[in-house]
Amino acid sequence: MLGAAGAIAPEILGKMGLIPAETALPWFKTGVIPPAGTYNYWADPFTLFVLEMALMGFAEHRRFQDWAKPGSMSKQYFLGLEKYMGGSGDPAYPGGPLFNPLGLGKTEKAMKELKLKEVKNGRLAMLAVLGYFVQGLVTGVGPYQNLLDHLADPVNNNVLTSLKFH
Repeated sequence: MLGAAGAIAPEILGKMGLIPAETALPWFKTGVIPPAGTYNYWADPFTLFVLEMALMGFAEHRRFQDWAKPGSMSKQYFLGLEKYMGGSGDPAYPGGPLFNPLGLGKTEKAMKELKLKEVKNGRLAMLAVLGYFVQGLVTGVGPYQNLLDHLADPVNNNVLTSLKFH
């Protein structure tokens, strides 16, 4: 859900005047490659992409290793963090102390309920992002601007008028 909220945050913060207009873009315009020289990162985009793929690949490979041989990650040296990498015993859920820092799931029943809530929350977030995607394709503006347009004139700015069913 934080990702879904983060996708519309720049648009909302821009409308409120809290961030500069050049960064207050709808989510579907933020990935557009800018003109050369406008963003100064510590590395070029290709290097950043390769590094990101290597880091994500490393994390997914370790997860696969734990799936193939449950509990093996707590026995393999990893920068002194082995005791935190023990997992939950269930290869489908990483678990361990780092995944529950507040100790919310004290009992097995509470932990199962929290896992279910996490899955439901993720599904809701995916539906929200799907809604953003469809709105962007149909209207050409971001979800927050669509909301403002609808609140200003609900009769002429709604699903039916956006799809030209009037």
